[in-house]
Amino acid sequence: MKREFNVIERDSEGFSVASVPKIHGYHPQARSLHKLLCRIKEAIELGLGVGDSGIAAPEFIGVQRVAVEV
Repeated sequence: MKREFNVIERDSEGFSVASVPKIHGYHPQARSLHKLLCRIKEAIELGLGVGDSGIAAPEFIGVQRVAVEV
């Protein structure tokens, strides 16, 4: 069986759910994609903190869908 994983997914109840890799354990969710993107931005701002020089800005490489046999 092949399964694919995405950064933003829709769960069985219709919520959009995202993963923010730099903020461990944070998985924002919302009914609309617009609201989800607002929550992601807020989480990143809070997680990184204003003027927090201890966390390097990640380098964007790209988005890739990954399929695995299970």
